[in-house]
Amino acid sequence: MSIKPVHIIGGGLAGSEAAWQAAQAGVPVILHEMRPVRGTDAHKTEGLAELVCSNSFRSDDAETNAVGLLHAEMRLAGSLIMESGDTHQVPAGGALAVDRDGFSQAVTAKLESHPLMTIVREEVSSLPPEEWDQAIIATGPLTAPDLAAAIAAKTGADALAFFDAIAPIIHFDSIDMNVAWFQSRYDKVGPGGTGKDYINCPMDKAQYDAFIEALLAGAKTEFKQWEGTPYFDGCLPIEVMAERGPETLRHGPMKPMGLTNAHNPTVKPYAVVQLRQDNALGTLYNMVGFQTKLKHGEQVAIFRTIPGLENAEFARLGGLHRNTYINSPELLDGTLQLKARPGLRFAGQITGCEGYVESAAIGLLAGRFAAAARQGRPLSAPPVTTAFGALLNHITGGHIVSDDEPGKRSFQPMNVNFGLFPPVEVPKVEGKRLRGKEKTLAKKRAMTARALQDCGAWLATGEVTKAAE
Repeated sequence: MSIKPVHIIGGGLAGSEAAWQAAQAGVPVILHEMRPVRGTDAHKTEGLAELVCSNSFRSDDAETNAVGLLHAEMRLAGSLIMESGDTHQVPAGGALAVDRDGFSQAVTAKLESHPLMTIVREEVSSLPPEEWDQAIIATGPLTAPDLAAAIAAKTGADALAFFDAIAPIIHFDSIDMNVAWFQSRYDKVGPGGTGKDYINCPMDKAQYDAFIEALLAGAKTEFKQWEGTPYFDGCLPIEVMAERGPETLRHGPMKPMGLTNAHNPTVKPYAVVQLRQDNALGTLYNMVGFQTKLKHGEQVAIFRTIPGLENAEFARLGGLHRNTYINSPELLDGTLQLKARPGLRFAGQITGCEGYVESAAIGLLAGRFAAAARQGRPLSAPPVTTAFGALLNHITGGHIVSDDEPGKRSFQPMNVNFGLFPPVEVPKVEGKRLRGKEKTLAKKRAMTARALQDCGAWLATGEVTKAAE
């Protein structure tokens, strides 16, 4: 007996991962991707899982970092996104960063060659038809207006929105390495790294003050009808950070701590601009934390005042686009299914998670849920003690509604973090009372150990063999 396919709309990280998980479970998948039939303001290629902002999946530390834990859980679940990321990693200190083109090409090739996968290049401008009784909308923050309107009409709820910004990318050979130097903060060695994975450009106080003044005075992109839309705090434009106070950037992406100028080791920089490798060849570097809404001409003029970047050539300048996400706690059930229409699920950033890895993780869950439903298996949500479960719980109901402002939505985009996990008992160390940082690290290690154990158990109970279908 043939199995009806699961339809997935959107070939970003979430849609690609959802498609892979469902197909790997033995369910046929039809993946609908509108590029290149219709482009977006941020995408440059027609490849699946294209990275449009940073090329970093952030920390790969599965022992004391929540996103690193999510990496580990996704690897346990056979994630295509993590497999491709690991294969195409580039040095990035303690982070997992990838060659964006190689990564996208790998994901695309894997999906195109899967025997249960059909990829259709078309725009889906309305809600999936009823005959697509198992479908996933994973159109991300750049959902086409017609589909966004159809979603709003079905749910009776307006979408929420925030701005997301993109950092510039610079050609390596245009960086003056007589001024800049290679070093990871505190010489930290990460996956595929050496402890010298970032390029650092130093500033003294006068240079920093002039830079902040130029940021504040520079001409910005205007949005008119979008004014009043909030930014996501994890991806603020650099000039918005500067508006919060002259020292904000020096305690954020331009902090000098853990860095020593190789050309002048006795003089501590007042501030440092870091650039991270963006492709496997090492020919491109992106400006860490320098997402911006400055107009292009202003970006070139202002960023070339940074020591070491006086002759910088930009492969891509920064930009700003509008992100859209739904009020998931009101609209979705615990398996990411639209309450108003059983069988229709949402995945990725449109659900209100934030970050590449988080989006892919929610896609992974949606793909597994849809496959289980199609095969008539029980749907089992991951325990809230896992990174999967903690993130899912946030999306489907883990926020607090304000009693002071009835009707005001408190749900906001969120990266995975330990604040989303249930408390854990810190193991006692015989003859020693843990305090301060030592206690904090012990607590994180206890959380991650519990999470990986519970995730393994959840995955074991949810497995299905193709022979049993």
